[in-house]
Parts: sequence; structure tokens; C-alpha cells
Amino acid sequence: MSREFATIGGGCFWGIEHLYREIPGVFDAVSGYEAGELENPTYRDVCTGRTGHAEVVRVEFDPDVVSYKELLH
Repeated sequence: MSREFATIGGGCFWGIEHLYREIPGVFDAVSGYEAGELENPTYRDVCTGRTGHAEVVRVEFDPDVVSYKELLH
């Protein structure tokens, strides 16, 4: 069994985090923020649209079961 990680942006992270957790071969999916100018932003900070952060999900998966390309689909 292999484990790889992918950080994927796609709008509201809570919605896509839930979907990734349902895919066979995905071990975990965790919401967070990527890029931006503010260290340790809160959800409220990011929602202002002024921090430069993107909502992302870090997906831990087995590439022998589900490919990176399939995760993006």
C-alpha cells in the first residue's frame, strides 16, 4: 500500500472534503488554506477576500487504488 498527498483547491473546502472522503483509496481529507499573506488565518479572515488565501483540501490517498487524475476529476 502506497500513500501520497495532493493539495486541491475547489471552492468551499467543506463540500469537497466530504466528497473526497467517500472515494475508495482515500485515507483522509483535511480542509485548510493555501498561499495568502496572513499567517494562521481564521475562516472569517479568509472570507473577507483580502488575505489572498485559497480554500484547499489535503488529500491522502493510495495511488494504487485511485489516481491523482481521478481525484481531480
